[in-house]
Amino acid sequence: MTTSSIVGVEAADVPMENSRGSIKDGVIDFVAGSLGGVALVYVGQPLDTVKVKMQTFPSMYKSMVNCFLRTLRTDGIIRGLYAGTIPAVVANVAENSVLFAAYGGCQKAIAHLSGVQNVKELSSFSNASAGFFAAFFSSLTLCPTELIKCKLQAMREVEQAQAVTATAKSTKPCIGPWSLTRQILREQGVRGMFTGLSSTIAREMPGYFFFFGGYEATRELLAAKGQNRDDIGWQKTMVAGAVGGAMLWLAIFPADVVKSRVQVQNLKTPALIVFKDIARREGTRALYNGLTPTLIRTVPATATLFVAVEYSKKLMYDYF
Repeated sequence: MTTSSIVGVEAADVPMENSRGSIKDGVIDFVAGSLGGVALVYVGQPLDTVKVKMQTFPSMYKSMVNCFLRTLRTDGIIRGLYAGTIPAVVANVAENSVLFAAYGGCQKAIAHLSGVQNVKELSSFSNASAGFFAAFFSSLTLCPTELIKCKLQAMREVEQAQAVTATAKSTKPCIGPWSLTRQILREQGVRGMFTGLSSTIAREMPGYFFFFGGYEATRELLAAKGQNRDDIGWQKTMVAGAVGGAMLWLAIFPADVVKSRVQVQNLKTPALIVFKDIARREGTRALYNGLTPTLIRTVPATATLFVAVEYSKKLMYDYF
């Protein structure tokens, strides 16, 4: 075989190798995101339940502690604080698997467009931009499962609100996620499962700009001189994850309040109108109801998420 033909074979093999590498990276990102999503739910679900209740029915509870204790006393741990755990796991596995897979793909696309050879060399702003675009894809998978989760978490409050409304129709409570899903499909069709999609996208895209931007910037700050940010250790990775999570919620919380209201109360009003209506009727403070339990939950939950993602990726790359 001539030298030129050898070069030709090698050149032809490069795209194949790159394609295999991209598929492998995508699968690993997808699996790591799934594992991270499961870990996040079981760490943070009780305070997420408190957050949704306070967002949707702020007048029913005096404080985060009051909401937590009343939920625990009335419904217990499993059916109270961990209400909606199954759809929450499904939601977070769906969201984070797609999110991290899309994030890896968007990183590569931004690296290609900006002429960067390796995604590890991307700036924090470029990583934040990759998170922004990745969140669009994860929103499509998140919305239906998030809808079920929020409805289950606030089901008792919805029933109480209906009981004091003279014109409310009598409805049979749906305790399980599957019966609730069937009811929505029967009454509203597939479109009903995407109630709150626009507010979900409006929340997710800017939120994940700050999420990944804050995470990557903190990893850079915590890395020692000459140290790669991937080698900072699990403790610093947890700190970076907590910072990213806190930045996400501080940036998007009003949009999350709107999303929860739209989904739990099955509102047909556009998200922007709901936002203005809350601000006018209840004051801007109402747009931050539930922020305290959210931030308290975010520190351990997102710290656990990123440790699970980063270290499961390392194990998979070492094994495969």
